[in-house]
Parts: sequence; C-alpha cells; structure tokens
Amino acid sequence: MNWPIQLRLGSALFGVFLLAALLSLVWTPYDVTELEIAAKLSAPSAAHWLGTDHLGRDMLSMLMAGARTSIAVALVAVGIGIALGVPLGLSAAANRGSFLDEIIMRGNDLIFAFPSLVIAILITAVFGPSALNAILAIGIFNIPVFARVARGAALTIWPREFILAARVAGKGKVLISTEHILPNIANLLVVQGTIQFSMGILAEAGLSYVGLGAQPPTPSWGRMLADAQTFFYGYPRLALLPGLAIVLTVLGLNLMGDGLRDLLDPRLRRAVR
Repeated sequence: MNWPIQLRLGSALFGVFLLAALLSLVWTPYDVTELEIAAKLSAPSAAHWLGTDHLGRDMLSMLMAGARTSIAVALVAVGIGIALGVPLGLSAAANRGSFLDEIIMRGNDLIFAFPSLVIAILITAVFGPSALNAILAIGIFNIPVFARVARGAALTIWPREFILAARVAGKGKVLISTEHILPNIANLLVVQGTIQFSMGILAEAGLSYVGLGAQPPTPSWGRMLADAQTFFYGYPRLALLPGLAIVLTVLGLNLMGDGLRDLLDPRLRRAVR
C-alpha cells in the first residue's frame, strides 16, 4: 500500500516520542525524582546530553518521562471520548428527530459551553489537581466531539439501500448500528481520533502549565514549561526543549490525521489517482 507522504512523516515524528515514552517505562538516563542541586542549570555535556534544569534533573530524562505522561493522559482521554461519544452519536442518528436525539445533542451543546480548562477547574475544586482529573476533564470534552462526528456520519449511511435491506430483514436499530453503520464510519472516527489525540496533548500541557494536571514529582511537558518561565532569558533551552517536544508531537499527529484521511477516504484516493 502506498502511504501518503504526510502519513509517513507524521508517523516518524510521533513514533520518536512514542518510543521515548515506552522506553521511559523501564529506563531513563537518570532518575527524574532525584534532585542534584550542585549540578543545576548545567549546560549540555557528555554526562547530560541536554543539560539539567533548575533542580539539577537531567533534561533528557525529564523529556522522556514527560512524553509518557502527556501521551498516556491524551490516549486515555481519547478512549473515554470514543467509548462514550460514539454510542451516543449512533443512538442519536438511529433515532433522528426523537426526544432521545434532542437530549443527546443538547447535552453535547452543554458540554461544549464549558472548555476543558473550565471543566478541569471544576473537577479540581472538588477532587484536587492530578493527572487523573486532567484525564477526566479532557475525556469529558471529547465525548460530544465523537458523538457529533458519529451522528453526522451515520446520518449519511442510514438512507442507503443496504441499510433498508437490513431493516427489511428484521434487524433492529442497535444491530444495524453495530454491524453496518459503525464499520462504514470507522475511518472517520480513526482520523478524528488522531486529531483529538493531538489536542489532548495540548490540553494536558496547558492544564499542567497552570497546575491542574500532573503534580510533582511526575514529569510533564506543561509543568516543565511552567518551571522554566522564570529562567527563560538566561536559560531558554529549559522552555524550548519541552515546547519543541509538544510542537513536534502535535505536528506528527496532525500529519498522521491528514495522511489517514487521504488513505482511508476512497473519494480522495480516486482524486489522487
């Protein structure tokens, strides 16, 4: 199969950080929980390839562990959105115009009225700041996104002849949605998943930056940016390194989304040919 160039480039970019995150589960050059004040703000060297931060922690180790946190939070949040949003969207499409459809869509509008940061503040006010609460905030915001995508795509499938044949054969709405609708909209959900994945990483970084995400000593790219702002003029690499990691990861995921759209959409494949 001839993969689009953006899919190959995006996979390579994201793959680097995914590999670093997986590697950090078993090994990092230094323990990110240990402080070495005597070596704080050290320049890149053979001992510390990317230098150390204001607490003497190895920057490469922090970036690797931060990748683990950001990717894990975004991945679980997207999973929540898919697991709850897609069934809601399929149910709304199967009962278009009904009271159930109206309730689901108005509920989506209500969640959209509160950005993930506001939801995180509300959750934090009750349960306190943590990576788990960041997952809940981002995941809740993802639910209406996938519900809308699933509903909109499903509505274009329901009038098709093979759906009418399934209804004539006696299949119910639930069975038709799972056996016929879902497989035909899976490509859109995959593309949307990559987009929400990248937005989840940005959201996690933003929440950690304002202190509502992962808490010390758990490393996070957003927390690294917050800690580095005081030292930016003297040691800009402390902010540039996690900032660059966020940019490249999000860029890779967005390129993957564009590539998957071109690869999975038959109309776009025909246009390319």
